[in-house]
Amino acid sequence: MQISEKQLALVNERLQAIIGSDNYFGKMYRELGITEVKTVEDFQKLPFVDKAELRNAYPLGIQAVPDSEIVRIHSSSGTTGKPVIIPYTAKDVDDWATMFARCYETAGITKDDRIQITPGYGLWTAGIGFQAGCEKLGAMAIPMGPGNTEKQLQMMQDLKSTVICATSSYALLLAEEINGRGLKDKICLKKGVIGSERWSDKKREYIANELGIELYDIYGLTEIYGPGIGVNCKDQKGMHYWDDYLYIEIIDPVTGKNVEDGEEGEIVITTLVKEGAPLLRFRTHDLSRIIPGECPCGSRYPRLDVIKGRSDDMFKVHGVNMFPSQVEELLGTVDGVSSEYKIDIAHDEEKNRDVILLTVEAEGRVSFDRTGALIQSAFKSKIGVTPKVTVVPVGTLPRSEKKTKRVFDHRDE
Repeated sequence: MQISEKQLALVNERLQAIIGSDNYFGKMYRELGITEVKTVEDFQKLPFVDKAELRNAYPLGIQAVPDSEIVRIHSSSGTTGKPVIIPYTAKDVDDWATMFARCYETAGITKDDRIQITPGYGLWTAGIGFQAGCEKLGAMAIPMGPGNTEKQLQMMQDLKSTVICATSSYALLLAEEINGRGLKDKICLKKGVIGSERWSDKKREYIANELGIELYDIYGLTEIYGPGIGVNCKDQKGMHYWDDYLYIEIIDPVTGKNVEDGEEGEIVITTLVKEGAPLLRFRTHDLSRIIPGECPCGSRYPRLDVIKGRSDDMFKVHGVNMFPSQVEELLGTVDGVSSEYKIDIAHDEEKNRDVILLTVEAEGRVSFDRTGALIQSAFKSKIGVTPKVTVVPVGTLPRSEKKTKRVFDHRDE
């Protein structure tokens, strides 16, 4: 999807603000001789930026306005290095709330709904984003935050929550608890807004069926406001994103070249109006595609397909490149297997070869031995490696209130 004249003008305004602030990227653009963006060719000459550069600018090197204009900061987790700190102006905070309210509206949520918010608060962008959008919409916010499942279930029943906001991992945990305690008839949930991690079709179906609700994917990342920059609609034909606030392009993650609409690649985002920390051509490493054509729902906003995974999630065993999304797709074809799995990769020193250990959950009605053999056979034929498979009862693997880590590589330990 080619950038429009209006979007180009907004990019140029952000570029001038960045250069004028002399922040980390302002210095970089000046050194590269980049002074303006007037044409599509100018835009495509802008270098990509990624999280590594944001970490290099720690703590506030990407701030593009004076301190007096900053009203809040948020931060990434920093689990793989220095955290990334993102400063927000009052307009940034309001713009984010406006986008989030759009997400709720696109999902058919109204001011008459009661929205139970379980993602975390604090430096993380999740909880406060869900709440700000809820308040901008005019709905009732129930700001629970993560954990304390007993309290979550009590409030869900007593306050008659109609919408649950959660990671897919915590939504799964709540669905299992509600199912196990026989509470399905005592809750009033109608919709779920789920974000922060990709999830399999099998997990989606389980949560939707057990809770009896419609599910909506919400998209976002800390570097670009947070969750709320896109959501899927009632037609479930991809996620609409807000192109008056963001320009999205899809690139080949290896060559960096733009791909045609409809082709899968890496999402690159440019913020069009962000003040505190504007970013031009930020590589998200999220894999998806722009869906061409108009959505049946009638929305004018363009669409992204569901996030298929991350280009940096790839792991390699016996020279074969694999992604968690491939594993999830394969497990989804095996009868009785749940959505939960864990991969451990290790090196067998005695045999001097890498081994992949796959632990999956399955229902008691299926033979665990036969299930393990089917999974091994499917892996060998479709992916090209043969894992050691352990099948365990549903509920054995740990549940998470946040994101669930799937792949554990022990080879460098």
